[in-house]
Amino acid sequence: MTRKPARMYRKVEGQIYTRQEYMGGIPTCRITQFDTGNLHAEFPLSLTLGTEEAAQVRDTALEAARVSAVRVMEKMAPNEFRLKVRRYPHQILREHKMAMGAGADRISDGMRRAFGKAVGHAVRAEIGAELLTVYTTEAHLPDAKEALRKAAHKLPVPTRVSVRTTPVAAS
Repeated sequence: MTRKPARMYRKVEGQIYTRQEYMGGIPTCRITQFDTGNLHAEFPLSLTLGTEEAAQVRDTALEAARVSAVRVMEKMAPNEFRLKVRRYPHQILREHKMAMGAGADRISDGMRRAFGKAVGHAVRAEIGAELLTVYTTEAHLPDAKEALRKAAHKLPVPTRVSVRTTPVAAS
């Protein structure tokens, strides 16, 4: 069966469902890496992609945003950045499988509000939740802003980029 559109899962409603030990058949989380780039260097700037509305962000959307940002940063500033995915998708999404296609209205009219089967993961992001952070140098500030701008297009929620200076430890 095909995946349903992300707009069906975007609203934050109902009880959060995270206990994986009580259910089987949960698909794996699609985020492959939570920390990428140069993990050993200290960078003076941090740019954070935060949400402006409360929403659920699927793990596939978060992975697409991460890949998009890393692609831009590796091209423009190789070895001069670190990208961190700040939220883990704990929320388990469920879907009541129903027949689709011509004549399906006669077949699948019953069992409304059914419990459903696990189909994926999502992050429950409240207003101002930080999803991605890029650490970089002053010289690559415009590149990091562009990377987060492109990453924001992959997410189903309006976002805002905030820039902070991080204190570098004196040695």
